[in-house]
Amino acid sequence: MNRIDVKELDLPELQIYASSSETQLLHYHEPDLGIFIAESLRVIGRALDAGYEPLSLLLEPGNLEATEGNVPERCGEVPVYVASADALSKLAGYKLTGGALCAMRRKALRSPAEICAGAGRIAVMEGITNPTNVGAIFRSAAALGVEAVLMTPDCSDPLYRRAARVSMGTVFQIPWGFFARRKKEQQLKAGREMKQPADVALLKEMGYTTVAMALTDRSVSIADERLHHAEKLAIILGNENNGLTEQTIEACDYTVRIPMQNGVDSLNVAAASAVAFWELCGKR
Repeated sequence: MNRIDVKELDLPELQIYASSSETQLLHYHEPDLGIFIAESLRVIGRALDAGYEPLSLLLEPGNLEATEGNVPERCGEVPVYVASADALSKLAGYKLTGGALCAMRRKALRSPAEICAGAGRIAVMEGITNPTNVGAIFRSAAALGVEAVLMTPDCSDPLYRRAARVSMGTVFQIPWGFFARRKKEQQLKAGREMKQPADVALLKEMGYTTVAMALTDRSVSIADERLHHAEKLAIILGNENNGLTEQTIEACDYTVRIPMQNGVDSLNVAAASAVAFWELCGKR
């Protein structure tokens, strides 16, 4: 093990853990692929299982011999920086629950067709910007039978530290990727410069029956048998505040609602995703 005991927190090699924003990390190695920071032994272990390349490891002393994921051993000869829990918290800017961080190289993103090849049930996120919601949706997707995830370019990145941590590393277990970003002139012409509607036409080209999770006058129940019998189904979830764009709702084959009680009109998007995945994927 290439162990390095940390005496000073201002080492240049440690700044990727401290001062670099998620956006800066994304572009860290341009023109090559960027990097991301995985947090906790479980998340790091699942990233290693998925073939992501570690660049360095930052651990509390107690995690050097940890068996979960065999992380220190599996990281080979990369630098393993060792620091106290207090030092790690100061470096990260918040108290770490797992006492482990790993800088890892990103992989090249695949096309939607490659990601969805052979998938009968997929989830689509449109404009979901909260990393906690993205991570929670991935966790539900992995647990309840979703086989691939597509996102509009304005969604939060699944490899952001919080998203991957909330997902418990399931972002590394399900194929995922992004729709192509619309050209600026297309956005302006559509009057949607700040929004990136899901590419429903592409989903239909790939053979998916498309389901918009939204409250409209033409919504059908999530228990509708036509949804259960669809050979390929794309479940589309919208922005935390504004829901799905009208463009997406109008383009979908079905608009689906979850029955509510006590005057409640909707659920948080992460909670709604779990209900939808259970009904439309997990019960198959």
